[in-house]
Amino acid sequence: MHPRNRHAARYDFAQLIAANPELTSFLTHTPTGEETVDFTDPAAVKALNKALLKQFYGVQHWDIPAGYLCPPIPGRADYIHYAADLLAASNGGEVPRGKSVHVLDVGVGANCVYPIIGTREYNWRFVGADIDPVAIRAAKHMVAANSVLAGRIDFRLQNHAEDIFEGIVKPREEFDLTVCNPPFHASAEEALASNQRKTRNLGQGQILEPTPNFGGKNTELWYEGGEELFVRRMVEQSVPLATRVLWFSTLISKKETLPSIYHFLKQANALDVKTINMSQGQKVSRLVAWTFQDEAQQQAWRKRRWK
Repeated sequence: MHPRNRHAARYDFAQLIAANPELTSFLTHTPTGEETVDFTDPAAVKALNKALLKQFYGVQHWDIPAGYLCPPIPGRADYIHYAADLLAASNGGEVPRGKSVHVLDVGVGANCVYPIIGTREYNWRFVGADIDPVAIRAAKHMVAANSVLAGRIDFRLQNHAEDIFEGIVKPREEFDLTVCNPPFHASAEEALASNQRKTRNLGQGQILEPTPNFGGKNTELWYEGGEELFVRRMVEQSVPLATRVLWFSTLISKKETLPSIYHFLKQANALDVKTINMSQGQKVSRLVAWTFQDEAQQQAWRKRRWK
């Protein structure tokens, strides 16, 4: 994990239970006798997330509607820290902090995890965009319930499924960074098959109904054309914002998608493309980032925005 990731060590369940006592009922043990939770149980993952967000980020009130994506906190933190390094590379190696740093989360979800971590770790200011009005309402309610997040996170509803930035980014608005956890699968059937494989890998046997351990509604889990088409549209639609966004970025779940993404970025004339491998347990993903700004433009951006 990233060296600044607070979750690199094993979970301290004594501290986590102190933060969220309801976690106690989900404790179990590994074959070697170590404390853990059943990661195939959505309720257990949710209780663990509540504890982590409260202990490490001071979020006292966090909840999501039933069935919505409940992502693993350590992996999301890794993304934010590696993305921070992208900005640091344009700032003499120092991560820019404070409300002058403006970040767009494409597909913020009801969980709002990226903005929570980015706000609490670096005091950044966020816009969370999503196509699901229920997710937007839930995220707004959660932020309003936590004073440590006040004034740092705004939300915008995307009304058109094929648009990524159009309708979200306002005229003349600038962002230092965009982040995204795209829907990885091309169909509901593919999402279910993937979860069944994951369940078997965890030694639980095959399941018959779609009960993903991290949850997720259709718009969170799958998109017609899968992550390849989603990110292709993101790349194409990033071009008009070339001078108003410093770094675009997205997770890529499937390594087989990478060649296509590199091809799309070459066609779009991205000046710099970076791929960062990230792993958490058996899960391996990649952060792909790109910019249309050369070194001189990046330095001008820094002087203008990160005083």
